[in-house]
Amino acid sequence: MTLPAAAQDGVRSADRVLSAIELRDLLAGQSIEFFDGSKSRFETDGRYAYTYTDDGPAWTGTYQLQDESLVCVDFDNGSRRCDRFVLNGERVVLIIEDGTRFPVRNRTVHLK
Repeated sequence: MTLPAAAQDGVRSADRVLSAIELRDLLAGQSIEFFDGSKSRFETDGRYAYTYTDDGPAWTGTYQLQDESLVCVDFDNGSRRCDRFVLNGERVVLIIEDGTRFPVRNRTVHLK
């Protein structure tokens, strides 16, 4: 799958692009916290939720993992977005469609 040029701009030579299986191992069943305090939650059954603050509203939907580090979310409100999670050394980094990079602060296994 070829990504739009803008989505490719954020990938650096030191980044390791992941397969869908590697993404599943990295994300499924995890809560991902970014340095701004926002969190993405990837359930093992494909459900997804994003919150900017712990007590704020959640944007929910379902996610699909693809090769080339691509994670696509179909939100319940009808919108869709595809971003990338790559490894840069030991650091996990989210790269959004415009190429902006967001390093991950913490990954936490969550229990149902």
